Amino acid sequence: MFNSTFNKAQHIKYWLRCLKTHLPNQYTSNDSQRTTLAFFIVSALDLLGVLHERTSEAERAAYIDWIYRCQHPDGGFRGSTGTNVGEARNAENSCWDPANVAATYFSLAALTVLGDGLQMVRRGKCLKWIKALQLADGSFGESLGESGKVDGGRDLRFCYCAAAVRWMLRLGSHDEELDVADIDVEALVGFITSSQTYEGGIGKAPFHEAHAGCTYCGIATFSLLGRLPRTRGKESASAAGKTEITSGFLEAVTRWLVYRQTSLTQEEDFPVLMDAFPSPILNQRTPGHHASTEEDKIGLEPIFHVQGASLDEPENLPFPPIAPQSPPPPEPPVDELRFAGFNGRCNKVCDTCYSFWVGGNLAILQKVHLFNFTANRQYLLSKSQHLIGGFGKLPGDVPDILHSYLGLAALAAMREADLRSIDPMLCMSVNAREGLENAAVAAATADG
Repeated sequence: MFNSTFNKAQHIKYWLRCLKTHLPNQYTSNDSQRTTLAFFIVSALDLLGVLHERTSEAERAAYIDWIYRCQHPDGGFRGSTGTNVGEARNAENSCWDPANVAATYFSLAALTVLGDGLQMVRRGKCLKWIKALQLADGSFGESLGESGKVDGGRDLRFCYCAAAVRWMLRLGSHDEELDVADIDVEALVGFITSSQTYEGGIGKAPFHEAHAGCTYCGIATFSLLGRLPRTRGKESASAAGKTEITSGFLEAVTRWLVYRQTSLTQEEDFPVLMDAFPSPILNQRTPGHHASTEEDKIGLEPIFHVQGASLDEPENLPFPPIAPQSPPPPEPPVDELRFAGFNGRCNKVCDTCYSFWVGGNLAILQKVHLFNFTANRQYLLSKSQHLIGGFGKLPGDVPDILHSYLGLAALAAMREADLRSIDPMLCMSVNAREGLENAAVAAATADG
């Protein structure tokens, strides 16, 4: 029989190793993104309900102090302390030490999980910096470069990070109290809606392929802005001048998300018709090849064929015609139907992280009843959960921090008994979010 038990003890050991020992050398390239790793680690222990039990108050204070040392003097946070040149900072080298929007989101989120009320955040500077990152089309860049030029942009991942930072820093405050102009919310909403594809999902920008991670960023951003029907508050779209998110838009997104559930776990599962034939690429030149006179006449322009549609006669096709008696692809074994994770795009295998990017999305939309909980849980616990704790990207893979965290987050979104409840909008526990809300209320009361 398949083992579908959530091994909480092993997951706790895995995350404590990540927190208190050296990470494997494969993480060396992530040195400039330490705040991202920090969030995943402390938030995982929080979801497991052992963060305060397995770390001391002094340790948590040290973690908080380190994150604040990543705070940038001009607003936002760096990804690590490695680029901080301290007193040697000047106009010439400041461009080599920028804050970036992803690190700022992960830093604020990690501080929230650790119980910090964000009172030491340079709130006004950070909000001005976020506003400066917004481009004319409503999207956000990643950082500010030389002469204040916005680097990066047209990417919904940055949009989500910016919206989350705005939500956390404006929580419990009025615009006039902060004395900082807000971002152009309508332009951001317009950028997201224009990124929806004909399939119903959302791409990272207009005219890009629909992707589950980008769809999560779009829907979660709507939630952070108060634009979803069940999350509208003081920013209700019913007010004049507000862009309304239509029911048709949300229905198309929901349908596309539900279709992402699949039992395909490896590329070999796909009945790819073309695998049996040579690649139909014409006029491909190899080293040492000399074109014939006839080839010189037609030149080197490639000839493209769309499968199933060609002007050539069958005998001239670059691959033989399909035999009428070709057997149909085999049906998947019955046992495979018990495992159904999620993929991120059409015609892809299931991947652990998409169990949250899709499942968390549907949780925000309050549509989790539309997918098969049991099959997804079986996939996570029987296929990608690792015996040492954590989750791998694909069945048989070793665990990594990203997929291990999102595996936990996916199970938490499905209300796994041994995990704390998760706020899918912020990708952190409900306890952590409520702690930040309480701190904001307390600070507002003290100021009043």
